[in-house]
Amino acid sequence: MNQKRITRLLLFLVAGIVYTNSYCQVASPFKPRLTFSEADTKAEEILRKMTLDEKTEFIAGDDMLIRGLKRFNIPPVIMADATGGVRLAFDDSGNPKWGVTAKKSTAFPNPLSLAATWDRELAYNYARSIGEECRAGNIHILLGPGMNIYRISQCGRNFEYLGEDPFLAGRIVENYVTGLQSTGTIATLKHFLCNQTEFKRRRSNAIVDERTLHEIYMPAFEAGINAGAMAVMTAYNQLNGEWCGESSYVIKELLRKDLGFKWLVMCDWWGIYDGAKTTSAGLDLEMPWATALKDVKGKIAEGKIKESDIDRMVKSILRTCFAMGIYDDINSRTETAVDFNQHEQVALNTAREGIVLLKNSDAILPLSNEKSRKILITGKYVTKLARGGGSAYVNGYNNINLLDALRNEFGEQVNYIDKPDAEQLRKADVVLVSTGTFDEEGTDRSFSLTPDEEKEISRLVSLNKHTVVLVNAGGGIRMTGWASEAAAILYGWYPGQTGNVAMAEILSGKTNPSGKLPISIEKQFEDTPGHTYLPEGKNVTDQTPEHEHPVYDIHYNEGVFVGYRWNESQKTDPLFPFGYGLSYSRFSYSKLKTTPGTFSEGDSVTVSFEIKNTGKVAGTEIVQVYVSDPEASVPRPEKELKGFSRVFLKPGESKRVEIILNKRSFAFWDVNTKSWKAEPGVYRILVGRSSRGIELSSAINMK
Repeated sequence: MNQKRITRLLLFLVAGIVYTNSYCQVASPFKPRLTFSEADTKAEEILRKMTLDEKTEFIAGDDMLIRGLKRFNIPPVIMADATGGVRLAFDDSGNPKWGVTAKKSTAFPNPLSLAATWDRELAYNYARSIGEECRAGNIHILLGPGMNIYRISQCGRNFEYLGEDPFLAGRIVENYVTGLQSTGTIATLKHFLCNQTEFKRRRSNAIVDERTLHEIYMPAFEAGINAGAMAVMTAYNQLNGEWCGESSYVIKELLRKDLGFKWLVMCDWWGIYDGAKTTSAGLDLEMPWATALKDVKGKIAEGKIKESDIDRMVKSILRTCFAMGIYDDINSRTETAVDFNQHEQVALNTAREGIVLLKNSDAILPLSNEKSRKILITGKYVTKLARGGGSAYVNGYNNINLLDALRNEFGEQVNYIDKPDAEQLRKADVVLVSTGTFDEEGTDRSFSLTPDEEKEISRLVSLNKHTVVLVNAGGGIRMTGWASEAAAILYGWYPGQTGNVAMAEILSGKTNPSGKLPISIEKQFEDTPGHTYLPEGKNVTDQTPEHEHPVYDIHYNEGVFVGYRWNESQKTDPLFPFGYGLSYSRFSYSKLKTTPGTFSEGDSVTVSFEIKNTGKVAGTEIVQVYVSDPEASVPRPEKELKGFSRVFLKPGESKRVEIILNKRSFAFWDVNTKSWKAEPGVYRILVGRSSRGIELSSAINMK
């Protein structure tokens, strides 16, 4: 690791001290090749010479392309999905579509797994790897990262996002954006705003108050924008009664004014309906083709659409592409080499750091490598790879299934039986059972596993007390029926092409687990505030065609109390709390110090403490700092995450950790002043290993 990379992350070691700046984790936001003003001048030169026909055609895409302008030597620009790798599509002849030149791309662990690493530098490298594959494949816009906050565990696209906490999501997003765009690939922040369900997603209306928008659902987008993101995609749903892509409130007020975004805004595919509303609302580009914007020229003649709005749209598209140097790169046919071996290593490291050990009774893990030990493996994802579907699907290469990974790690100890009987189960020294879900966009899935799956896991844990459950899912699942009987539980998310190697390494002890949950996993779905989101009488398997379903309201009545914030406000115990994850090491916390003890609103506060590895193996602990405001004038959560750091320690080693807090660490969104407000009074600083594992606390006072 060189000093430049260390400085970029503001995360470094000095004389045994780990230092982390709570906000602004990216030292220098991404800067495009041309400034806004320079790119605007070039865009204006083209715009002045364009005919109305050229302009009206340019503001709608062509499948996965931004259209070109042959008369001006402006080439088409290729886009590709998604956050966890480059999704490739092929024609009937086996050739890549849309002018993409890549024949393969790396399948990384899903983004929620990346969030479970709590690793800023890894987020940068993960995204940079994807950007390198984009550029080598002639792709200049990635339709990611996705960052919709995890509100309900049933959402089919949770696996594409970054969890329930806006602070954690923001820190991952800002490093993702800088990593991706460092390769010249545009990052597209999606889906703006409040797209928390896939159930008839184009027919849902999220009803959310202003404070909740700013405190929970916008900060991850804010972090991406502050890091220099060059594109934003609007969501399918309505927000407070207006389709997001047609809403001046969403685009002009929240995105442009409050968050200061000034580059390209596109809609999600077939996500707008009214051309006049769209053009006046501030959207720049309709994808994938002209539908709402099909007869713009005629509507201009009728006075329903202003040509000045079309000019604004054209200019924004051109300005963004000019600023990034995309047209020059395409025309110069710049070739980029890809180090796929390095990308596989990044994918493997993501899985190693993202797998979460949820339970380890009697230290059954790691498994000893005794040749006489009999390991029986069974379950859903033993011979096939667990992965999410839809636009986030990435095929990968060199895919390694769980069975091959286990046999490579444990050899002949491993015996795969598809449907083991009672005698086979009892004779095994250890039973590994693979379970999970297939999540995909366009549909939600039940929090519970199928009745047959639940029954089978219960049978296994009852017949062999040394049963380890391996979960591959895109979000939380119901484990209440069997978690207490399982000897151990490992949460592996969707592992990507090499993630099963990491799972085998953790089972053997070659890798010490360090992942922490970026979500809360409830005991029952009814324990969450969003459990009534489905229309009355409907379930996630409803077959009504989306376009025939009436618009339905989803009331975010919980306000800012999402995830662990809700659980603590309701005194509800989750099955596994946010920030939770076990290690084969043990860590102790001590010597908390907060300076200054009394401070003014604009001052920074340094939180420092000591952490020691009291175990017998080296390991990484993710330390977490929460802030509590017990004297607030508005309802506030019991605590909120405001800082974290990954700390590697050898057995017996100690390090002092310093985390810097600033005004935003103490503030809430004031709807009266339309700004962030930190009130004078007492705040509590809470330090621990999870949201429910607080080890140290102190009080400080804001003057």
